[in-house]
Amino acid sequence: MCSAPSPLAPPLGSVQTWVFDLDNTLYPASSSLFPQIDQRMRRFIAELLDLDDIAAYALQKRYYREYGTTLCGLMQVNGVDPDRFLSYVHDIDHDVLVPDPRLGAVLERLPGRKLIFTNGSERHAEAVLGRLGIAHWFEAVFDIRAADYIPKPQPHGYQRLVERFAVDPTRALMVEDIHRNLRPAAGMGMRTLWIRENDHPDGPIPPQDVSDLSHVDYVTDDLVSWLEAVA
Repeated sequence: MCSAPSPLAPPLGSVQTWVFDLDNTLYPASSSLFPQIDQRMRRFIAELLDLDDIAAYALQKRYYREYGTTLCGLMQVNGVDPDRFLSYVHDIDHDVLVPDPRLGAVLERLPGRKLIFTNGSERHAEAVLGRLGIAHWFEAVFDIRAADYIPKPQPHGYQRLVERFAVDPTRALMVEDIHRNLRPAAGMGMRTLWIRENDHPDGPIPPQDVSDLSHVDYVTDDLVSWLEAVA
């Protein structure tokens, strides 16, 4: 079901730039794509540190909680080469995704620029966009390398993105499946849309994690329907 925008949310007519997260945002979290990445991260850690699967999984999730991404933790604590990690974990079967002509049609009608802002790699983003059949609607991909390997929600990448693409934050909207990643965008003046899904790979959202959504202007569980309503 697609929720209606809040009556207090700002109007969308002035949006010139649409900034989209990639994984679990442009395709459903229920797809079998991201679990492949999750499994590859676990295997990478197990092989790197000679751990069993249980210990590798625990470390993977601890790094994610403490550093924002598993990669960031591996870089800071274990000195891992980020390109080696990204190449390994994104060596997955993207064919589990199916083309999404409905999403492509609404992106075509959506006025303004469209950018991808992801904690993943550009190569992975291009594979996802190509498989969905929507790559040609996006001006560019701003990936974790472009953010100097500093992940969302740390503000560094957001600032680099708006500088690189000359984005006016007050005339931009950011779309994310993780609402805390929208907080820096809102702080810069962007409008924000949270894609909320009950079967998210991070698991059920704790009540305390959504006690303050002042940085979220819009919430939906159906991105395409929401975009169709505003395109």
